[in-house]
Amino acid sequence: MHCKYVIEGVTEDGRKFRPSDWIDRISSMGASYRNQRLVYSDLMHPELYNGQKCLIIDTELEIKDPCMFQYVMNFVNSNGLKMTQVCDVVEKKLGS
Repeated sequence: MHCKYVIEGVTEDGRKFRPSDWIDRISSMGASYRNQRLVYSDLMHPELYNGQKCLIIDTELEIKDPCMFQYVMNFVNSNGLKMTQVCDVVEKKLGS
């Protein structure tokens, strides 16, 4: 079963996390430049989930780049961000 983590821009107690561009900042750490444009990785990128901009982390990131995966997980835990694991069927909500 293939899964992804959805990390929302709110804390576990419901407060909006600041700075508001943190998702773009972290996503750009795994991005590359092609044709003079920033291209996000399929393993870590911003995306809409239930109408909210979230950071999506593919579980493959843990295997392919364990340091980056650990950095993101430490960031999530130290800031108390809301994180959900979605697998196969629920993944269809991504982008909506």
